[in-house]
Amino acid sequence: MRRLSIMVAMVLAMALCASTAFADKLQEVKDRGVLICGVKDAVVPFGYIDETTKKLVGMDIDVCNYIAKQLGVKTEFKPVTSSTRIAMLAQGSIDLAAATMTHKIARDDTIDFSITYFMDGQKLLVKKGSGIKSAADLKGQKIGTAKGSTSEQNILAVQPDCKVLSFEGYPQAFLALKQGKVKAVTTDSTILLGLKNSDPNPAGWEIVGDFISPEPYGLGLPENESNFRDAVNFALIEMWKSGDYKKIYNRWFGADTKYALPLTWQMEIWP
Repeated sequence: MRRLSIMVAMVLAMALCASTAFADKLQEVKDRGVLICGVKDAVVPFGYIDETTKKLVGMDIDVCNYIAKQLGVKTEFKPVTSSTRIAMLAQGSIDLAAATMTHKIARDDTIDFSITYFMDGQKLLVKKGSGIKSAADLKGQKIGTAKGSTSEQNILAVQPDCKVLSFEGYPQAFLALKQGKVKAVTTDSTILLGLKNSDPNPAGWEIVGDFISPEPYGLGLPENESNFRDAVNFALIEMWKSGDYKKIYNRWFGADTKYALPLTWQMEIWP
C-alpha cells in the first residue's frame, strides 16, 4: 500500500510538472483575466500621469488597452524604466512591455518582440541658441540620456569623444540640461518632443540634427511564447487595418496636438 501511495504521488508530481512545463502565456493571461503591462509613467506622450486627472495616460496605454480588449481581458499597468523593463519581463513580473523600446537583435537573447508598432529616430535636444546643430558639435561635451536605453551606445558610435551621463529617466536628463550639467539630451525624437513641449518655456529648447539611428519600437514579450506573440501581433495588425491605430496615433501625435508628428510609415501587415 505504501509503495502504491508513493507511485501515485510520483505520477501526480510528474503530471504537475508536465502541466507547468507546457504552461502557455496566452492561456495564463486569459485564465487570469488581466494583461499585466509594463509601461513608462514619466515619458510624454507614451506613458505619463496626467496632471489634471492624475491618471496614467499615453499612446502605449491606449495600445495596451486595445490588445487586452482583443484578448478579452482587462489591463493592469506596472511602471518600468529603460533599465528595468527587460528584467521585469524576463522575471514574469509583467506580461508585455510597452515602453518606448527599440527592437534590437541583441535584446532577442533575453526576450521576444512584437512587430514594429511605432517608428522613430534618435536626435538631440539642446538649449535654443546653443550653437549645437549635430553630434559633431558635442566633441568633449557631456550628453544626458536614460540608463539601459539604446541611446547610450548610439551617441558614442557617432560621437566617441563625448561623455555620456545616464539618468534613471528622461525627465532627470532634461533637468540636468536645464541645470547646465549636460549640453544635450539624446533619445528618440518623439520623447524629446514630449520633454520640450511639456516645459513651461518650450521655445527655449530645440531638437536638432539628422537621425543618429532608426528606432523601431516593438512590444517586449516573454521568450519562446509563440501563441502569445501571435495573439499580440494579430491584435496590432487588426488595430492598423481597422483604422484604430491611426485614431490612437492622432490622439497623441495628430496635427492639433502639442506633439504633432505626421504618420509616414506603414505597419507590417500579414495576409
